[in-house]
Amino acid sequence: MAESRYVHEYPGAPEGGGEIISVAEGSPFDDAGFTPGCRILSVDGNSLRDVLDWRWYADGEEITVAYVDTEGEAGEVDLFRDEGEDWGIEFDGAVFDKIKTCRNACVFCFMRQLPEDARASLVLRDDDWRLSFLQGNFVTLTNLTEGDFEEIVERHISPLRLSLHCITPEVRRKMIGKHAPHGIEMLERLLDAGIEFDAQIVLTPGYNDGLELQKTLTWAYMHPGILNIGIVPLGYTKHQRSFEKSYNDVDAALDVIDTVEPMQKHALAERGFPWVYLADEFYCNAYPDSLLEHLPPTEHYGNFEMFEDGIGIVRTSVDEWESCAEQLEHLAEVLEEEDARVYYIFGEAQRPCMARLMEEAPTKGRLVPLVVKNNHFGGNVDVTGLLCGFDVAMAIRGISAHDYVVLPKIMFNSNGYTLDDMTVDDIRDTSGVPVTVVSCSVPEYLAEIEELVVGY
Repeated sequence: MAESRYVHEYPGAPEGGGEIISVAEGSPFDDAGFTPGCRILSVDGNSLRDVLDWRWYADGEEITVAYVDTEGEAGEVDLFRDEGEDWGIEFDGAVFDKIKTCRNACVFCFMRQLPEDARASLVLRDDDWRLSFLQGNFVTLTNLTEGDFEEIVERHISPLRLSLHCITPEVRRKMIGKHAPHGIEMLERLLDAGIEFDAQIVLTPGYNDGLELQKTLTWAYMHPGILNIGIVPLGYTKHQRSFEKSYNDVDAALDVIDTVEPMQKHALAERGFPWVYLADEFYCNAYPDSLLEHLPPTEHYGNFEMFEDGIGIVRTSVDEWESCAEQLEHLAEVLEEEDARVYYIFGEAQRPCMARLMEEAPTKGRLVPLVVKNNHFGGNVDVTGLLCGFDVAMAIRGISAHDYVVLPKIMFNSNGYTLDDMTVDDIRDTSGVPVTVVSCSVPEYLAEIEELVVGY
């Protein structure tokens, strides 16, 4: 470590601050001797609770950093950087102190519908405005303090991602709980202070659809700081007793589309973009046999700002598939020459889209969509990203060892586990069938499949 103002060892180094996980070679922190595992406690005397604090206090070209190194030694060091130079470190996580958890009682909460043996990270109900800005999580603002409000406004932390859901007070209380009014109060104050929001509505039958949805959209449209709204359908599992339906049947999905289209047309005419967007499930459910003819065009989604919420993923997949015509022709030849058959795993939600495209492609019969039912969660959970390892293993049992099975990487977290804590090896051992993880991007997984089959 570089020469410090003071250095001393002591049992039980102070907690707090952020742990470094990488140091760029030649950076100021590298020159000072920092390595992964060191913990940064403060900058210029200001303690660090999160990455936002770090960015705020380390904005200059000279800082004084308090640290604890990997040997348990604490110290302070002055660091310098050139104009425009990065400090050169990354932290282990965006939040260094405790994540702000949810205090609501939302009737649609998916995490309260998980199996009792679900791992702890899956049932953590965060409602942290910092993660909203840094990672795109949606927050209700019902736990926002005055200190939080002042920090957001002072630092102009914008846009945030907002769980709006509904606007009528009694409906909000019924859907969200007793703290719902505080969320709207804070929202209006933040909007008045110039903070902008990307909003989400979890549409729940009998609660916030129909007339209530129209009221909510009208209210939100009157607040220009609400940049756009994404509407996603209620997701429910078999591990609850409150819901038995969502918008999975044709008529229910069409009703939602018909409710939203007038606002989309009005916004398009007045603002130049639809402003309110429906999750792909609504179109898949409304047009199970003719989705490709009714799916909104690419330009409808603008910059795909709400892609991670399942809005525009199907359109992107279709566009990518259609742009890969030559690659598909080539892959068809390769599969034929190698006498190979490849099964690509999908959730049931992809049946109207990718399953149909594969059945109509030159690779038909060689690149085969294998649609897997989600028995682990049950209910109406049918997207590929929520598929579980055991369900996949059961679905592929009996497939010939001479064939190939590929799994989209969206099934796995960063540690390589599915939502039921299975790895690729676990799926292979349970099914007795070799499996390979590939990209979710069409051009990428087509290339990966060719490499897999040819063996180079």
